[in-house]
Amino acid sequence: MKRMSGVVLGLACLLVALWLVAPTLVIVPMSFNEKKSLAFPPTGFSLQWYENFFSNPTWFGSFTTSLKIALIVAILATVLGTAAAIGIEKMKNRTAGVIRAILITPMIVPGVVLAIGIYAVYLDQHLVGTYAGYVLAHTMLAIPFVLIAVGANLSVFDERLEIAAASLGASRLTTFRTINLPLIAPGILSGMLFAFVTSFDEIIVSLFITSPQLKTLPVQIFSSMTRDADPTITAVGTLIFFATTTVIGIGLLIGTRMRRK
Repeated sequence: MKRMSGVVLGLACLLVALWLVAPTLVIVPMSFNEKKSLAFPPTGFSLQWYENFFSNPTWFGSFTTSLKIALIVAILATVLGTAAAIGIEKMKNRTAGVIRAILITPMIVPGVVLAIGIYAVYLDQHLVGTYAGYVLAHTMLAIPFVLIAVGANLSVFDERLEIAAASLGASRLTTFRTINLPLIAPGILSGMLFAFVTSFDEIIVSLFITSPQLKTLPVQIFSSMTRDADPTITAVGTLIFFATTTVIGIGLLIGTRMRRK
């Protein structure tokens, strides 16, 4: 009976996984379509849309813009989110809960509402269509992911290790570097990866603060879909899908090995 229930559960999980992934996998064969249309199933085989992505300055320029912003956001959000998570964990009172709730607000508030508020502020500060504007907005959206990931590791952290290190004469910096940091490293890595993906895929806020001179890749995809439905978006979608899957997969694998050690 247990064996049968295990098989049924496995099949159910497989069906749910296929249902979730199938819409994404449809774009893979579409990216090799030789016709200038978003047709499925595709007819013929061509690499022209991949070639257009790498050779077209508009497409590749938006990709490099997204990559630069996402890398900066991943580092900045990881530093701020980790510091916030450690501070909240040290407080251990009702105020800490309030601060945590405030910091994860960007995950709860509808994206359009958040985007309108950011746009109104950016107009006065002349940050619309600037790298600084993108980095600040995306960092605000990414910090909650780092906070949650690092906080999960800190919740099971044994504080007696810090006391033991202090009793042996270790400074706070030495204790953090040799004890705290290695133990919460998996959470930091996970938070950094999610921060990178959050920034790279962000579309709602980016649409409000974009400019003709500086567009991220999601904004370029949206503009192409509303303007002419360029099949290059299928090649872009395929590359993003496999790239993000690979990055997150490697990150989770490294995080799992670090936890075992």
